Amino acid sequence: MEDETIAVYLHIYDLTRGMAQLMSAAILGKQIDGIWHTGVVVYGREYFFGGQGITSCLPGETILGQPNQIHPLGATQIPFSIFVDYVQGLADSTFRPDAYDLLQHNCNTFSNEIAQFLCGNSIPQHILDLPTEVLSTPFGQSLQPLLNSLGASSSQGGIPVLPLDLDGGRRSVNRAPSPGAVALERAIEDARRDSLKLEERRNTILEKVEKLEKKKAKKQLQQERNASSSSSSSVPEKKMADASEANSALDGSEETPKAPREPPIVYKDLIDVKKEYESLAECIAKVGQDDDHQSMSELKQYVIDDEGSWALGDNFLLFIAKWLNDDKPSNDQLRVQLLTVLAAAALKDDVILILHQDRRDHVLMNYAHNIDRLPLSEQQALALFMCNLFENGSSSEWLLYISEWTAPHTTSPLSNIRVTTKVAVTALLSDNPLLQDRGSAIIYNLAIKEKMERTRDFAELMPRGALSKVFDDVATELAMAILQFFSVEHSEEQIFRCMKGLVRFAYIAHSEVPALIKMIGPDPTQFKGMSARIDDLVEPLLDRLRSVRGMD
Repeated sequence: MEDETIAVYLHIYDLTRGMAQLMSAAILGKQIDGIWHTGVVVYGREYFFGGQGITSCLPGETILGQPNQIHPLGATQIPFSIFVDYVQGLADSTFRPDAYDLLQHNCNTFSNEIAQFLCGNSIPQHILDLPTEVLSTPFGQSLQPLLNSLGASSSQGGIPVLPLDLDGGRRSVNRAPSPGAVALERAIEDARRDSLKLEERRNTILEKVEKLEKKKAKKQLQQERNASSSSSSSVPEKKMADASEANSALDGSEETPKAPREPPIVYKDLIDVKKEYESLAECIAKVGQDDDHQSMSELKQYVIDDEGSWALGDNFLLFIAKWLNDDKPSNDQLRVQLLTVLAAAALKDDVILILHQDRRDHVLMNYAHNIDRLPLSEQQALALFMCNLFENGSSSEWLLYISEWTAPHTTSPLSNIRVTTKVAVTALLSDNPLLQDRGSAIIYNLAIKEKMERTRDFAELMPRGALSKVFDDVATELAMAILQFFSVEHSEEQIFRCMKGLVRFAYIAHSEVPALIKMIGPDPTQFKGMSARIDDLVEPLLDRLRSVRGMD
């Protein structure tokens, strides 16, 4: 399966323009090749940190000119919108303008943070070690005005990543363009650099790109329908159109006017966060250490005091890993309370910043992959946590990531979507009614995810004929679980949730899933009359079965 990857590079500049190499031995008493400033190039722009905060420009258009070196850092699969959310969090917390420090917290610190976030790699160590060796000298201090000027170079092509609002300085982000939109923005910026204010230009470009993509999507859809109507397909034109419309409705991807996003099934009112936190604090008080109490204080600020995720320190994920990986039976209740509090945190719109800190170690997903080995109470709490992650678009996309890693003591590659699938299937097919309910909720939430292939850039990277790059290797597994679930009587609500998923997966795995339904059953018509909303799903599913050769 092909992965969507974007190259990441480090631009390295010598602030002394060669003087350090010539004069460092005489001035510093040691030979150095340069005093380095760095910026990370990704999604068509160069990002760096200075006295004005986080800034971006077109690659190589800082006041320093072209870089001395271009160092490849690797590749990333993180969507551009998630990257912007992450940078916004940094700009409002650890990389504010007033946090800039020439020696301890500078451009290279920022570049290293971004490099690790995007592709799990660090920038060259000799660059990180340079401040303690050089910049503490009088010669190094003389470079501070130049460093500070980097953040104020908008006239030279630099722009704030997070422009100030007119209400007095609150930072915000416009709707994030795709990497393709960035390329279009770059061309227009070159033509209009001196004629429009930067923020007005960005808004105009984004509006044009959005309209263009909508027009092209509508044109392509019309061409596909015309081609279908003129082909020798055995499916009548009306049924094809009905099936296409049903698929669009299920995916939440209707064109202009855009249909409201179907709300996911989450459990907002189920958690008394103060009570659950206090129970967790009691457990930690018995067995925790000083650093655990510090992490608990940070967690309280986040989930109870409603502070942002900036309140969580660098060691917070180590705290999570410590207790999730502690499999002592005496601490079962501690893990349940921890997962329940995390389920409350999952409802917050900035929880994605916590999730992305786990990109290297995969603590949460490695734990979730072992759901079938966990005590029932932990399975229930874990399913609750994963259900609530569907509350926000960014965290639900995180559950569907397809980039792979190998878990400890395993050889088969894992990905977020495969782990999410395992949790959904295990919960749905359990004997516990509460776990079944949460499993059916995850199935439903997967079914209503917006159709990622609707975007032009994503579609170009998918295998020919594929309907969903995310679900193409798990749709059959999810459908088999649903069919097995249907072999026993369940409530109307759970049947509706799973039928929603079955229809979606029948359109994704367009031959395998209909064949499974025909082979395993049950016949979808047996659910007719259960409710009007289930009847509305039975019809497109029957159309899907009839449209596949050999299904009659």
